[in-house]
Amino acid sequence: MLNDIEIAQRVQLKPITEIAKQIGLAEEELEMYGRYKAKVRLEALERAKERKDGKLIYVTAVTPTLAGEGKTTTAIGITQALGKLGKKVALCLREPSLGPVFGIKGGATGGGYSQVLPMEDINLHFTGDIHAVGAAHNLLAAMIDNHIVKGNELNIDPTRIIWKRVMDINDRQLRSIVTGLGGKANGLPMQSGFDITAASEIMAILCLASDMEDLKRRLGDILVAYTYDGKPVYARDLKAVGAMTILLKDAIKPNLVQTIEGQPAFIHGGPFANIAHGNNSIMATRLALKYADYVVTEGGFAADLGAEKFFDIVSRVAGIKPEVVVLVATIRALKFHGGLPLAELGAENLNALEKGLANLEQHIDNIKNHYSLPLVVALNRFPTDTASEIQLIKAYCDRVGVNMAISEVVTRGGEGGIELANAVLDGIGDENNFRPLYALEASIEEKIEAIACKIYRADGVTYSKEARRSIQDLKQLGYDSFPICIAKTQMSFSDDPSLKGAPRGWKLNVREVKVSAGAGFIVVLAGSMMTMPGLPKHPAAENMDLLPDGTIVGLF
Repeated sequence: MLNDIEIAQRVQLKPITEIAKQIGLAEEELEMYGRYKAKVRLEALERAKERKDGKLIYVTAVTPTLAGEGKTTTAIGITQALGKLGKKVALCLREPSLGPVFGIKGGATGGGYSQVLPMEDINLHFTGDIHAVGAAHNLLAAMIDNHIVKGNELNIDPTRIIWKRVMDINDRQLRSIVTGLGGKANGLPMQSGFDITAASEIMAILCLASDMEDLKRRLGDILVAYTYDGKPVYARDLKAVGAMTILLKDAIKPNLVQTIEGQPAFIHGGPFANIAHGNNSIMATRLALKYADYVVTEGGFAADLGAEKFFDIVSRVAGIKPEVVVLVATIRALKFHGGLPLAELGAENLNALEKGLANLEQHIDNIKNHYSLPLVVALNRFPTDTASEIQLIKAYCDRVGVNMAISEVVTRGGEGGIELANAVLDGIGDENNFRPLYALEASIEEKIEAIACKIYRADGVTYSKEARRSIQDLKQLGYDSFPICIAKTQMSFSDDPSLKGAPRGWKLNVREVKVSAGAGFIVVLAGSMMTMPGLPKHPAAENMDLLPDGTIVGLF
């Protein structure tokens, strides 16, 4: 049995110019990165601006196990299935971060016979977008420190610098550090730290910007520090915007690759959904919508994270909405949420599965009743699933009036997604009264509590003293009309990863609140969520190698 990378390495890729031609992109609108990858010039979006948008299909999932439940694979499989049905379709995904690739997940380009290619390139550096974001972020950090050392005309308080540094590797040792040690020639000693690049506000800005001018405006609006008398200092005050834009001039262009079966795939931007807003770039999605009749995209982690942030943040900024939502579920995940240990998920257990349905039920209720969107449940089938377990899920979905389709795209590619693709096409015609969860005019606390109580089903919200003080500061600065981006664990509806299923009788613990003024949202850190992940005891990197003939092995 072949693993993912072996399957990928046996595929004969099509030249990227052929992939572009399928949806009407001209060769002169591409900037080639070899034969099988390209960036798309922004002029292509301008040329198509008067065209009618295609239909947007949004893929999300139930609360996952540690291994994930195949959401990205399902999105790729739906795209391949729609291609087999003769539809003009394109896929939009986020770029993998090196942190998870070398950490717990390994590769992040789908699995089995539903992958995006070339998978090694996409997982390892790709076209350099994430590195460009890191360089722009760290340039700004260096300019802040340099400004202070060289006279501090802006009167920046070194103890109130809120702009840290980033890198695209999980490294817990760098979460909190002291810089500038070693005497005056090395700067001034200051407390700082590192986030992972996916959590950088510049990554969010790249994904939310509508064009180059909007990118520059947003970069200028980044709040980096406060003065000794409490006044805000922005990136534009440091005259950093032009240089940062230069570093991002290519990164802003969407990347074009292909699925195993030759459908166009735009992979652009990489914010995590547990610590950032978790969706690919607006520019890539808009480009796909102008050139394809159907566009499949996905948000990170479960529907309470990536999907909530798409509905409440991205849709407002982009002015787009999904025509239908695909909610990926697995029997093993639902048994896990029904109390079964990870080691026993392969054995039939109808009792645990029945209990775990509470997690599926809450996600369905949120999508249907809080966002008023049509919904299809995609049951990502695993070899250990039994007929009785599948029938239990099917009976439940029939009972609550939700269409369910079995997906076998991992083992059969697009052919294994035909049933699901037809269910998705049927769902596009269903009633769609999409609306965000909250009004932007609501207070910061009201918006946080709307997400906590309506989506997570918390009994309320508790705030640290620091969080309450920050909220008042943000109100005084005029940021109370921003949407909310909650950073919390992906392993539970709650902020406690040990609470499975659909927990009740708990409160969301908000420990920190800060603004991403350039991105245009307020970040709320809940529970013990960290913006710089650590490596597991046995990281995926231990299993990777480069063979003498240049073949990469162990990458998922």
